[in-house]
Amino acid sequence: MADADDEIEDLQDAPDDAGAADTDGERRLQGRLDGDLVGQRLDKALAALFDELSRARLQALMAEGRVFRLGADGQPQAVTNGSAKAQAGDYLVVEPPPAPAIPEPEAIALSVLYEDAHLIVVDKPAGMAVHPAPGSETGTLVNALLHHCGDSLSGVGGVARPGIVHRLDKETSGVMVAAKSDAAHRGLSALFATHDIDRMYVALVRGAPHPSSGTIETRLGRSPHDRKKMAVLKSGGREAVTHYKVERTFGGDAGKPLAARVSCRLETGRTHQIRVHMASKGSPCLGDPVYGAGAPAAPVKAILVETGFARQALHAALLGFVHPVTGQALRFETPLPADMAAVQAGLEAL
Repeated sequence: MADADDEIEDLQDAPDDAGAADTDGERRLQGRLDGDLVGQRLDKALAALFDELSRARLQALMAEGRVFRLGADGQPQAVTNGSAKAQAGDYLVVEPPPAPAIPEPEAIALSVLYEDAHLIVVDKPAGMAVHPAPGSETGTLVNALLHHCGDSLSGVGGVARPGIVHRLDKETSGVMVAAKSDAAHRGLSALFATHDIDRMYVALVRGAPHPSSGTIETRLGRSPHDRKKMAVLKSGGREAVTHYKVERTFGGDAGKPLAARVSCRLETGRTHQIRVHMASKGSPCLGDPVYGAGAPAAPVKAILVETGFARQALHAALLGFVHPVTGQALRFETPLPADMAAVQAGLEAL
């Protein structure tokens, strides 16, 4: 999954020949499609044009909103559908993310739920990014883990993301697992890849999704209109599946509640998946600054103001999995953090 907060410079007119330009450590690949490449699948054509990138890598970069077509006016348009046919004269630009700096250990307190020689489970607070990224270079979970675990973190994730096998948004709180041994890293990654992880989130949302329970299955990828946002796509992107259930509603009447508490179980784990899926049902997470278009009902807005709540109301409440080394069944559950609990208490009084 990619960070939706990554920044990218505006693309300008580029030269006619395929090549690369270094910009602040970021390698930009650019070139025009012609000849035998025309009519091929776009991901295949680009892999031939830029032989240093595989089709799989290009598909991932498309999903992350890092592949652009330059229009006649020189303005970039995100390309998300790798199966589309390459058109003669198409000018494509690929911008892989810049190489991150090596994070340093920082003495940051952690709420440790479990730890052994192979892995560590923590309750991440809202406001803490998982790993360094533009705008969050320090104070991250990785910085804290490097101090807490020393040299024991798995190196499989690379120097920028040691031990990290999954992520939560910076402003989402809740249970996370990190790998301390390479065996655990490989094993946990396999569990996430095959969806053999039990993950349940609690969301406080505007109104209530209808029906009151069900499965949301879509394609998710970068929004073609705003690359800082994720969106439900008709084609391209990646499959995203969320199973949800309204646990209770607050205020209003039986047919039109003002807010609801919803449990969401993830079958896949895409960037901003629950936030986008809840918004697609007309019930964005309360306080969501990105996907919460439109204000909640006045009584709900008053609660958010009174409690000073200014993030998406989303908490990773449960994480269950089989220990990849010992085979032990592990399950961790945490209550709502104080800020979300205060909002829910206010909603219960409606």
